[in-house]
Amino acid sequence: MAVAIRLSRGGAKKRPYYRIVVADSRAARDGKYLEQIGTYNPMLPKDSGERVKLNEDRARHWLSVGAKPSDRVHRFLDAAGILERSPRNNPKKAEPGEAAKERAEEKAAKQAEAEEAAKAAAEEANAPAEEAAAEDAPAEEAAAEEATEDKGE
Repeated sequence: MAVAIRLSRGGAKKRPYYRIVVADSRAARDGKYLEQIGTYNPMLPKDSGERVKLNEDRARHWLSVGAKPSDRVHRFLDAAGILERSPRNNPKKAEPGEAAKERAEEKAAKQAEAEEAAKAAAEEANAPAEEAAAEDAPAEEAAAEEATEDKGE
């Protein structure tokens, strides 16, 4: 018989309360179990001591007999220092899908076009000012030359 340490749900709708139980792995989630070794109340704050209550001696006993904990119970056992749990690594989990990648590429292309258009507009705005300054410069030079000629006469 394969034995599992897992959660059995109780409580009202939208108000979960779990028992940490040792059960035959083929039994229903909330069905018959061999022994209750603790409780878990997810409605309490994470730092509350009442959130997870666990009979460590019985948990160690069932693990020594060969019971396999579920992932959530394995986390509880790790937090209690009973059973070491290695962290999982799934590097592709955060990677966006193909459609999201395409949208990101389109957005980047539009942003690049907008930056180029803004740069071109800024250059066009500066160009008339430079031309006007260039046109004024010869007039100013001519006026300066006339003033020097007037003084020289």
